[in-house]
Amino acid sequence: MRGLVVGRFQPFHKGHLNVILDISKRVDELIIVVGSAEKSHTLENPFTAGERIEMIYETLKKYDLNYLIIPIKDIEYNSIWVSYLESLLPKFNIIYSGNPLVRVLFRERGYKVEKPIMFNRNEYSGKEIRRRMLNDEDWESLVPGEVVKIIKRVNGVERLKELAKDDY
Repeated sequence: MRGLVVGRFQPFHKGHLNVILDISKRVDELIIVVGSAEKSHTLENPFTAGERIEMIYETLKKYDLNYLIIPIKDIEYNSIWVSYLESLLPKFNIIYSGNPLVRVLFRERGYKVEKPIMFNRNEYSGKEIRRRMLNDEDWESLVPGEVVKIIKRVNGVERLKELAKDDY
């Protein structure tokens, strides 16, 4: 059985890792979709698709998992979004998502959908991690070490702080 999980992974954090490890116990293969692949260099989406793929790959390579990482651009047309994914991805049987819209869209297309167990959602949140980066608070403890290295290598904290400045 092949599962599907979709996220923006801005950045990939320990909550994402725990979800993927948990789902991987229940499927033969997992497709990890890096959503909003075209978006980067904004406060909500500071990292490129390539950086996010690298974060996931570098973190997961030490685990014995069977997975694919596939970047997908957004389309602003919810009623055809599932068909769009079907045209770009290998066949999948079950979808795991904490997003209510994603769950509704896939259920309406007849897919089995499960909500994954969320791990410490208050701290393991991309929004919280980006907030901490902007405020010079501890964010490194919320992401795998491999992700810390990538964010530092690409000057991700500095990028985010530059993006937060106004133009006055």
